[in-house]
Amino acid sequence: MSASARYHDYPQTDQFSDHEPLPRPAHFEDPLENFPAPSQAGIDSQSNLLRAQSAQSDLPSTKYVDGNTDEDFNYYSNRSTKPLEETPDASLVHNAADVGRSGSYQDLEYADPYDATRAKPVAEKPSMLATFLSGGKYPLAQRIEDKKRGIGRQRFPVVVWILTAVMCGVFINELVVNSRAQGTPVSFKPVVNPMLGPSSSALINLGARFPPCMKLVTDVPVSTLLPCLNNTANPPDRQCSLEEVCGFGGFHGKEPNQWFRFIVPIFLHAGFIHILLNMFAQLSLSAQIEREMGSGGFLITYFAAGIFGNVLGGNFSLVGIPSIGASGAIFGTVAVTWVDLFAHWKYQYRPVRKLIFMTIELLIGIAIGYIPYIDNFAHLGGFFMGLLVGTTFYPVISETKRHRLIMWCFRLAAMPLAIILFVVLTRNFYTSDPYAACAGCRYLSCFPTASNNHCKGTGM
Repeated sequence: MSASARYHDYPQTDQFSDHEPLPRPAHFEDPLENFPAPSQAGIDSQSNLLRAQSAQSDLPSTKYVDGNTDEDFNYYSNRSTKPLEETPDASLVHNAADVGRSGSYQDLEYADPYDATRAKPVAEKPSMLATFLSGGKYPLAQRIEDKKRGIGRQRFPVVVWILTAVMCGVFINELVVNSRAQGTPVSFKPVVNPMLGPSSSALINLGARFPPCMKLVTDVPVSTLLPCLNNTANPPDRQCSLEEVCGFGGFHGKEPNQWFRFIVPIFLHAGFIHILLNMFAQLSLSAQIEREMGSGGFLITYFAAGIFGNVLGGNFSLVGIPSIGASGAIFGTVAVTWVDLFAHWKYQYRPVRKLIFMTIELLIGIAIGYIPYIDNFAHLGGFFMGLLVGTTFYPVISETKRHRLIMWCFRLAAMPLAIILFVVLTRNFYTSDPYAACAGCRYLSCFPTASNNHCKGTGM
């Protein structure tokens, strides 16, 4: 086709029939003007050459139809082709899905061969200890941002939910036991329980921390008679032996040694007011601590604080007053918030103001410890143990080597001190007279009145 034909031999329509064809610019040079048109012989020769190459190759061919000529081009390797359906009702999607399909990405002609030396090794998942020592796997800036937003290691406080459910179930059982004994879930006779719960005898029978059930107490021997669970008179007209009130199968003819009363009181509560206050604190404050620490560290801190609070209370509280509640364990989680405050002072929003409010909350909690059936030593002991264990397990963010060194010094000192305190105070509870070591310590959990003989004696 000549240049003249390309620019002048176009079909004429009625719209342009009265006009002359546009002239070609004089400076225009057509690059195809001197290009020779392909001959039919050349086209046939090229087709024959492609067929010959396809026959020599082991690549199956893909057929393209051009007029009356079938041409085969070998573009795909090692695959079986499925004939297309040419019926009028054949599915276009079905036919199109099989065109160009390959069984593996390596069938494509541009795929690189596998080179084992270039393969990147897959990093092994670090152990829990490595993750703890490194302070987390994600970047430091992200940890700081999550800390400011209150995002911790996990989303749901599973342990807190389980503990709360168990404690509510145990409290229902307390009400059932008192109802069977006295006829009402709440004890109103011989005295009213200020926490609106079971009688003191029922609480002792259910597992309250009561030293005469745990060891030989000189002022409360095994022969002591106590009000029975069903007693409603004052003075009591129904009395039972110490072994019968302590329950759990008695002493089996031996000395009292119900050591589990260091643990069981964590799950018991003195009444509706007591459990509502504790569960509110547990589902709010303790739940947030579990999210930040993780369930493992939280569980260790919670029970270490709760048990140590009962050990400290067993040493210095009045031996004739039962004590129960999860307050010591909850105070242990309160102590973790103090660790968080001082370790992350510059990340806190208004840290001085937060410190003032936390101090007020701590003082209120200590004041509540003077209410009957609640032991301040459990609060103070749980708080102190929470500081030690929380320092060890709380994930502290350290931007500098100096801060990291200080935290590790605290951790290395905290755990041995916690173990020593457990051993010394437990041994002191069973082998010596705690009052001889600290005669005035009883006033930390007892407000002197005429009814308790000014915090002297047994308190019974």
